[in-house]
Order: sequence, then C-alpha cells, then structure tokens
Amino acid sequence: MTTQIQAVAFDLDGTLCDSIPDLAAAANAMRQTLGMAALPDAAVQSYVGDGIGVLVHRALTDNPQGTASDAQWQQGYTAFIQHYADHIADHTRAYPETEAGLGLLQSLRIPLAVITNKNEILAVKLLKALKLDGYFSIVIGGDTLPHKKPSPEPLRHVAQVLGVNVANIIMVGDSKNDILSAKAAGSIAVGVTFGYGDMAQLSQNPATKPDWTINALPDIYAHLRPQKPEEE
Repeated sequence: MTTQIQAVAFDLDGTLCDSIPDLAAAANAMRQTLGMAALPDAAVQSYVGDGIGVLVHRALTDNPQGTASDAQWQQGYTAFIQHYADHIADHTRAYPETEAGLGLLQSLRIPLAVITNKNEILAVKLLKALKLDGYFSIVIGGDTLPHKKPSPEPLRHVAQVLGVNVANIIMVGDSKNDILSAKAAGSIAVGVTFGYGDMAQLSQNPATKPDWTINALPDIYAHLRPQKPEEE
C-alpha cells in the first residue's frame, strides 16, 4: 500500500494531543473576565472542533449552536486568546503513542501534514511546545486558507504543496469535520477511536463513516508498511 499512499495529514486536537485541559482553562478564564461561572471540561470538549472563534461563541453561551453578541464575542475572544497563548501547553500532552506513530511513518519517507481548525499561529506554537513540529512538512490552520474543514480545500492545498495526488492522502482525525473533509476531497478518511468525537456513532452514518478506524497512531504504519512475502 505504500506505493499508493503519498502523504498523511493529521488533525491536531483530539488526534495528536489532548488539549482539553488548556482549552477549558482558557474558556473559563474568559468567562471569569466577563463575570460568568466556570464550565465543566466536558462541556468545553463538546464545543471543540470548529476553530477558536466558534468555540468562543459556544463557551460564552454554553450552547453548541449559540452565538454571542459582537461586542461580547470580541471581548471574549481577546481574553481567550491572551490566556490560551500564554498557557497553550501547561497541561496539554501528546497522546501516548503519537511520537511512535509519527516516527514509524517517517521511516517510510512519507511526508506528514497537520490540518487543524485551530488558528495556524497557535497550532504551530502548540506543536513546538510538544516537540512535534519536526515531523511535519506543512501545517494548515483554520485561518490559513479561505475555507477550513469540513471543506476539501485544506487537503487539496496540502496535495498541491507536496506535489501529490489528493486521492493518495490519508486524513486522520477524530471528528466529523475530518471525515467530511477527506470524503469531499476524495482522500482516505481514517478515524481515531481515542479522540473527542464518537467514532462508533460517526461510523453508523455513511456520510461520516471513515474508510477505516485506528486505536493508536502506530496502527497506520501497520496498514502501510511493506508486506513480507509470507504476509501477502
């Protein structure tokens, strides 16, 4: 399979790392600034996935479809970014097998990318703080291009930059946005079972069913590694 797969792209939050503790802390610091009570980490987790701008709306209103007023959102967004940028990796950690999985894929000489809906500057800062930045050829944030996931544009852009066919890219993620983006681009959608999304539930709907699921990042290498003759 290695001859067909030309690149692997990863979501960041809920796929490469568990960032909920620091995202929740920033959301609650923002709410405290505006005189609001703190939210449970689980509530903030349910609001993650569509970028920080949307997360601020949801965290301010404590509603997945909520929209804060422009003035409140501006104040909240500023407070969130200030706190989060200063504390981006206080408690955020890469998942236990993230580095092992990335290292195995690097050994196959397959270029790796990050496609996240987090602001690009924050994504790069987080990857550096976690010492993961050296694995990736390109990082696409939610504000890098005119459209973010679930749009196919980020994957198409990565394909263009890396000089590969978008159909030969694996998109690895934990949410419906990752799977929808991959399907729209014609890429291979791989769902992780350990992230923030409910992969079992997503798999029940043909529109959000990944092509395959993994329990840890090294599982990707197991799919792609050259097969020995007795294994074929």
